Order: sequence, then structure tokens, then C-alpha cells
Amino acid sequence: MNVSASFDTVEDSTTSRAEKARLAVYDFDGTCITGNSPVMLVKHLYRDDLLSIKQALDICLWAVRYKFRLPQNESSVRAKVFRPFEGRPKADVDEYLRLFYDEVVCPCWRPAAIASMNERKAEGCHIMVVSASWQAIVDRAREERGFDCALATNMIVDEAGNYTRQVEGLPVEGTEKLRVIQRYADNRFGAGNWELSYAYGDHHSDRALLSAATNAFAVTPDKPLARTARSCKWPILEW
Repeated sequence: MNVSASFDTVEDSTTSRAEKARLAVYDFDGTCITGNSPVMLVKHLYRDDLLSIKQALDICLWAVRYKFRLPQNESSVRAKVFRPFEGRPKADVDEYLRLFYDEVVCPCWRPAAIASMNERKAEGCHIMVVSASWQAIVDRAREERGFDCALATNMIVDEAGNYTRQVEGLPVEGTEKLRVIQRYADNRFGAGNWELSYAYGDHHSDRALLSAATNAFAVTPDKPLARTARSCKWPILEW
């Protein structure tokens, strides 16, 4: 089947055969919400007696390394966080993560992020959230906030339908964000039929995403991203 021809039949409010789809892409943790949902999840699991204090402290060292921009294995830390879910049915774990979002993450949404999404939506953009957090969490955010697409980190599910502690592919961060956006947009709109019009990020690992956008915004950025934003003349937003 001709791929580009197959997408001509897809109806989408943000694109047509004569006009490229315009994507507005938002990082999640630290951009759309205040805080870091994986760190929140570790605290939540500890509170629910699903992680020991030793396991929780071991994982929290990742947060310290992340804050100070030290190199680390991002797949490995996600395996540690997912330890309580190993061997449990995907449906049950996803429901736990959805409830975690409702209880803990949802109140952390930044009003300015919501307003920005509404503004871009009114312009006709396809609104996407791309995150290194887990897919079930960001899927629940999409349901609750009504944006168009959520792309996040997935864990491998075994043949019995139970979660493992292995990341499927790579965590969705850094340059991997661009890869998943391209795969999604090519499949949704057809290769060459979309453009990255807006991008929003808070962390220096979002540089690749912001550099690829026509309009880039550094949101409450860390120091390295703030330096890059000033050098590239990207607006700095304090959300």
C-alpha cells in the first residue's frame, strides 16, 4: 500500500492535502506540571508500602544525579521504579498509574501551560505531550486535559499480559523525543505533511526538541537550557 495515499483518507481538523499539519509539542515534567512525576511516583509507591526505604533511597539518588546533570542509565532507573509492578497484569498497573495521576499529578498542572495549549489549539495546531514518564500516566493526562497525543516511555509486556521491568526501546527523552514525534507524525499525517511549529521544554535534555522547532520556548529552564535559550534567542517563559 502506498503510505502517503493511505493517509489522504484520514480526517483531521489540523491538516488538509494543501496545508501541512502544525505540531505544538510540550514536555511534561517541569513544563506542563510543576515537579517530576517519576519522583512523585517513587514517593507514592513508598507510601503504599510497595517500595522499601532502601529501594526508595536508591532511586532518589537518580533524582539527585538528574538535578545535577550527571550521566546515568535512564532505562536502569525506570526498571528500579517498576520493581513493584513486575509480573502484574498491565491493566491493573495502568489503573494504579491512572489513579496516581488523578490524586498526585493532576493538581500540579500549571495554568499557563493549559492556557498555552488552548491558544495553540485555537490556532489549529495538533497538541502533543512528549515525556520520559510512563505512558499510562501521560495517557491519563491526555484524557483529562484533552490534548491530541501523548507519547511517553513504555515498559515491555510479556506474553501473559504482565509487565516486566524492561523498557521498550528507549526512555522518551533527549533526541528520542524527536524520533517518536517523527514516527507518530509520519504515520498520522504522512511523511512531509507536517511541521514542528512550536516546542516547549524546561530541561537541557530538551535542547534537541527545541532546536527542531520553528518557535522554541524555554519554560522555567535549568541553567544550561537558560544559557542555550539566551544564545539562540528563544523566549524564556516563567510558568
